[in-house]
Amino acid sequence: MADSEGFDLLVVPRSGGETRTFRIGPGRRRLLIGIVALVGLVIAGLLGSWFMVARAAARVPGLQATIDSLEAERGQILELAGQLKALEAQYGRVRDMFGARPTETSDLWLPPSGGRSAPRPTDPTASVPESWPLSESGFVTRALLEGAGSDHPGLDIAIPIGTWIRAAGAGVVLDVGEDPIYGNFVTLDHGDGLVTLYGHADRTFVDRGQQIRRNQVIALSGNSGRSTAPHLHFEVRRDGEALDPASFVNPSN
Repeated sequence: MADSEGFDLLVVPRSGGETRTFRIGPGRRRLLIGIVALVGLVIAGLLGSWFMVARAAARVPGLQATIDSLEAERGQILELAGQLKALEAQYGRVRDMFGARPTETSDLWLPPSGGRSAPRPTDPTASVPESWPLSESGFVTRALLEGAGSDHPGLDIAIPIGTWIRAAGAGVVLDVGEDPIYGNFVTLDHGDGLVTLYGHADRTFVDRGQQIRRNQVIALSGNSGRSTAPHLHFEVRRDGEALDPASFVNPSN
């Protein structure tokens, strides 16, 4: 039963016991409504939290897979970094072995491309040593050096063993043989006091006093003598004085 100031709550037991009546006044009614509303809010919050937790839990397998993938990629990156570091160290050892320095090679040209079969439109009787002394690509690793304690009277050209060594100009074989420093070598007399030397060869194909044409193959490149890696040591001298081969050799020949 309800009135303007509240309502009565009638409790009738099923066992037939005494019926009780509870009067709920306006204040208690408001309190009861507040408690019910509060319980509803708590239940709604719990349901919302459960839903968010359930969504996060559903994402865990996918996140774990992403983490595993990132860890695998990180391992690959670390492995590549290690390989790069090893290659850089190896390059440094090769560079030191050749004696190359950036200040020595930055202004030097590379040999012409085209390989052994490339045509050489040069006069085979021309004696001035202007042709590149190799038939294959290679690169200058050490230039002409002068001064006390740093003499290096020619070019060092890195090249695989067995590359054809060509006469830079027509001339006569002045000497051919083996030397503790130059290894297997050939020297050509081009006249006018000009002599070229080709050192560290694997084997030679000419004899002393033999007439040689320009671009004729006279030896195979190697690593003989005082050498730490396969290369050709090429010198140009005039009356015994070492000249810079780069000022003679034309990279297009």
